Amino acid sequence: MPPMTAELRREALKEEAHAYVRALQDQICAALEGLDGEARFREDRWTRDGGGGGVTRVLEGGAVFEKAGVNTSKVFGSLPEDFAAQLQGEGTEFFATGLSLVLHPKNPRVPTVHANYRYIVQGSRAWFGGGADLTPYYLVEADARHFHQTLKAACDAHDPAWYERFKAWCDRYFFLPHRGETRGVGGVFYDGLSPETEGPDLDALFAFMRQMGDAFLPAYLPIAQARAPEPWGERERAWQLARRGRYVEFNLVYDRGTTFGLKTGGRVESILMSLPPEVHFPYDPQPEGEEERALLEVLKAPRAWAEADSTVA
Repeated sequence: MPPMTAELRREALKEEAHAYVRALQDQICAALEGLDGEARFREDRWTRDGGGGGVTRVLEGGAVFEKAGVNTSKVFGSLPEDFAAQLQGEGTEFFATGLSLVLHPKNPRVPTVHANYRYIVQGSRAWFGGGADLTPYYLVEADARHFHQTLKAACDAHDPAWYERFKAWCDRYFFLPHRGETRGVGGVFYDGLSPETEGPDLDALFAFMRQMGDAFLPAYLPIAQARAPEPWGERERAWQLARRGRYVEFNLVYDRGTTFGLKTGGRVESILMSLPPEVHFPYDPQPEGEEERALLEVLKAPRAWAEADSTVA
């Protein structure tokens, strides 16, 4: 048989990428239910006017997770011309499939985490994007190192230069310029990875997407398991709720995923599942102690987390 053309491979990857994110959704949800031990995910299947739909899974009121959302979608059709012009493809016809998750733990000692893995086609161009980032309320340096080193290993399997590049990209992207601070301790973020921009063909980039997706649970689960039993009180809860306000600010003002979902006519409840169930916006909240101040110092000056020991204790 003659080799598959770039166009045919681009089209075939639509279903392959979608099948992967659905399988990853099942794997992650099962692991999170196992960790939580009490609550289970509610599933909503939705259809998008114009083409496609998705599967939204949300867990609420658990022993570990106050709210956890793990969503997949496959949407296609036509984009508004002004929004289509902002993307790297051509024309208004598009296809996008991906997984997006945000986990908001109950215990302030357990970090919030976000991850996204997606494949997009617009005209004759196809690209991958995604990443994962960690947002602690109380900094445990060993946790940040473990998270980064796990993601670095996934990057290194494809290109030794990618971790540093995507780590820096994450620090720039998950940044609140009006606050002068990052959203958390970062991770990796990448967008627009295509054969035209990177060199590797679509199959190599799809392998990277799978490597990153498969790295999520090893990166985050040991941290959540270690921190969930730790004691906390009203002070820690007040700090968590105030810091969640920063998370809301980023997701509603700057996040491209939120914009993409709304601009493409996605399901609003699924798009905004990233928001925490409870958040406070006190006037000018100040850190009460050394632990809170230590977090803010890191948010003002990101560190090279992957360079040190990564043991989670």
